[in-house]
Amino acid sequence: MVLPIASIQLYTLAAEFSADMNASLDKLAGIGLRTVEAFDFVGRPTQIRAALDRAGLSSPTGHAPLLSDELWTPDGSIPTPANEVVFEAAAEIGMKTVIEPMVAADRWLTEDGVKDIAERLNAASEKAKEYGLSVGYHNHAQEFVASFDGQTAYERFLDLVDPSVVIELDLFWALAGQQDVVGLVKKLGDRLAAIHVKDGIAPASNPFAPDAPAFDSSSLDQRHAGEGEVPTLDAMRAATAVQYAVIEYDKAPGDVFEDIADSYTFLIEKGLAA
Repeated sequence: MVLPIASIQLYTLAAEFSADMNASLDKLAGIGLRTVEAFDFVGRPTQIRAALDRAGLSSPTGHAPLLSDELWTPDGSIPTPANEVVFEAAAEIGMKTVIEPMVAADRWLTEDGVKDIAERLNAASEKAKEYGLSVGYHNHAQEFVASFDGQTAYERFLDLVDPSVVIELDLFWALAGQQDVVGLVKKLGDRLAAIHVKDGIAPASNPFAPDAPAFDSSSLDQRHAGEGEVPTLDAMRAATAVQYAVIEYDKAPGDVFEDIADSYTFLIEKGLAA
């Protein structure tokens, strides 16, 4: 098996990246990374492409909302542009895959809601092909709240979404959704093209459940890869066709660049990524 490429989701260093793209990317390149996963790129593709080229980095994957008028994050909502605008920006940056990062929790609670998500993503996949792109989906934990006839909403989604849609599994959020992370990786098989390498202590219950208290990133206990409860080693070794091992912290425990370097070293030294 060819090792996945180590990458970094730029949401991890959103503040630092927006303040100084060039310095941030230079630090990532200095760590040893050659690939990033862009976030909030649609309004500044030319600037991001120039900064990536300068640092000798590329962004084959990126996160952008494709199914919602607003992208909800634990720290606030972001308005979203039309899919065509997203794809134009992604193509300018040189991406291969645009990944939907977050669909609101209430849309995962009914079978009709899950069907609508899959149909919209299938339509986005067809449109993306006109730009030479594919689309994907990145989970949090809301996909594991509801079940229908013994299937989680996430499993139902996988049955409905077209095989052309890339699956990116966030290990920490799958654990927060009280899933068997290694079993889920095995079940996804060759459909799983990217993994978010994120570790920490899982919340006691699913934070996206309808009766769960409100939360934001400051409430998360995230750790360096290999230092939390996520079975990262076993999950990564169970993957069969993963192309990208994407480091991410929703809440970096210390200095963000030191934290990224720690997880990068873990991936390389354990033979999990190149």
